[in-house]
Amino acid sequence: MIQWFPGHMTKARKLILENMRLVDAVLELVDARIPISSRNPLLEEWAGSKPRLLMMTKADLAEPAMTNGWLRYYAASGTAAIAVSFLDKNAKNEKKRILENIRAQTAPILKKRGSRGIVNTSVRAMVIGIPNVGKSTWINFFAGREKTETADKPGVTRGKQWIRLEKDLELLDMPGILWPKIEDPETGLKLAVTGAVGEGAYDAPELARWLLDWLRTRRPGRLEARYGVDEDLAGPELLEAISRKRGFLRKGGLTESEKGAVMILDEFRGGKLGLITLDE
Repeated sequence: MIQWFPGHMTKARKLILENMRLVDAVLELVDARIPISSRNPLLEEWAGSKPRLLMMTKADLAEPAMTNGWLRYYAASGTAAIAVSFLDKNAKNEKKRILENIRAQTAPILKKRGSRGIVNTSVRAMVIGIPNVGKSTWINFFAGREKTETADKPGVTRGKQWIRLEKDLELLDMPGILWPKIEDPETGLKLAVTGAVGEGAYDAPELARWLLDWLRTRRPGRLEARYGVDEDLAGPELLEAISRKRGFLRKGGLTESEKGAVMILDEFRGGKLGLITLDE
């Protein structure tokens, strides 16, 4: 069972609760490859009745048909959701679309203020998401310049920071946070595979074997096309075959499965195994 809730996340949870009263709305970022597994179950309680917009990031790594299906699912459940890609060449239109959705969710707030004679037209929104979901990358993409530090690993943003993106929009960027206990074992595996948990929380070969078994049964042909291996092999044998194909060998011809596993996970996260959505 994969669990990862280091000390800084306890501080992050306290920070979120303390600052929730300062914002008008919440932008919840989830990974489009795991749009259910990457939702923090505690956010419902934290956000209360504040308007929320669900942003499915990394849509460029997910299967378009699956993403559209999830958008229909959320729309049917009354959840405002959009899919975004920070690699979109048409960045200007992407930014406009995001901003329009944020304003649509916060319009009732401004209307209520106006009815009370309050002329403040600026909206404050808290940005929340699991680690490595792309919060900092999104803010930099939207702002057009590097406002926050980014890295392809969890835990880069450790404190809060206010960022003004537009004259009427101010964001409170919070550290990436999971929840104290991941109840579903498969959810933990999906979070680990997509890079949301620290490397010390899982065994790379074990995680890679799970991913290989998932791919050969759910997306047949991907592994054969990428690595030229027989997909009828079971997880351990498949990992060894791929490691051998890629030349991860020690003296005596022994396979270095650890290096092969890290390579497979990196290639999955980088989209080299094709567009994949794990939450079906």
